[in-house]
Amino acid sequence: FDPISPFSWLALPRVEALAATHAVAMRTVVFGAILSHWGSTGPAELPAKRVHTYRLCQFLAEREGLPMRFPPRHPFASLGALRLLTALGAPTGAVRAAFEFVWAEGRDPSGPAEFAALGTRLGVGDPDAAVNMPETKAALRAATEEAIATGVFGVPSLLIDGTVFWGADAMPMAEAYLADPGMLARGEMGRLAG
Repeated sequence: FDPISPFSWLALPRVEALAATHAVAMRTVVFGAILSHWGSTGPAELPAKRVHTYRLCQFLAEREGLPMRFPPRHPFASLGALRLLTALGAPTGAVRAAFEFVWAEGRDPSGPAEFAALGTRLGVGDPDAAVNMPETKAALRAATEEAIATGVFGVPSLLIDGTVFWGADAMPMAEAYLADPGMLARGEMGRLAG
């Protein structure tokens, strides 16, 4: 995940529900680096797609009863928030708190005051020091490279048994796969992989 993604916020409740019955490890990745690797752009970067994407996210959040308020600027620079979560090891509670900060409260963590506020929210006394540690930078870089190597091409993504389930709308498919791992090998699903 990357907190820049409203779709990651929309998927979070289902990911948290999966964590009640399956081992789930949250991983920070740099969405921009993933897009760059695959030669793609995010939906907010395409002017004709931006308003539709924002409205769709708002619609889906309201339909699910999930609070959502877009930050004043999007896309925003999420690297500081990503490194902060990486420094903490991306525990579920911190991930939720960061997503609530951005997507429920509509705050942009890239400005100095808001970044400090996010650090306080996450219980980090010196967020600037935490994000500038070489090991934090290396861990985020490694996680992003690992995601790319496994075929991740966007966020949110679940990687289950080497298969990427991408997007908030793929969460039901991932849940179905967990209930029936053979589903991707049968019928048309199996043929599509050929």
